[in-house]
Amino acid sequence: MTRQTLFLSIAVLVVSCSKSEPAAPAAPQPPPAAPPTAPAAPAPSANADDPKEVFKTRCVMCHGEKGTGDGPASAALNPKPRNYTDPTWQKSVTDDQIKKTIIGGGASVGKSPLMPAQPDLSAKPETLDGLVKIIRGFGGA
Repeated sequence: MTRQTLFLSIAVLVVSCSKSEPAAPAAPQPPPAAPPTAPAAPAPSANADDPKEVFKTRCVMCHGEKGTGDGPASAALNPKPRNYTDPTWQKSVTDDQIKKTIIGGGASVGKSPLMPAQPDLSAKPETLDGLVKIIRGFGGA
């Protein structure tokens, strides 16, 4: 099993363990008199490009809400996710290196292949810049 497969399996396990058991099926209901209308397609999230939302949905699982590398999935990961509050690390890395890591994933920069790539963000420079700002913010910048 590859590390990426292991990571994805762990992430799925963490998410599935947090869900409650489904309720017992209800008694069958008679069919409605008129066929129901199809539900409207969900509207795209107005915040899909908001760096805070992207961090919350893609990064917090491993890096944690405070950027300390203690997200819910981090317990099962080796190596542990980057602690963004580490001042030595903050001084050692450029914004461009952070962007390259986000877009290409850990393996693209010689780090853990468990960090997935986010190639879609290469077409969203404002979102990517916002993520770098969030990461730098954990270091007090």
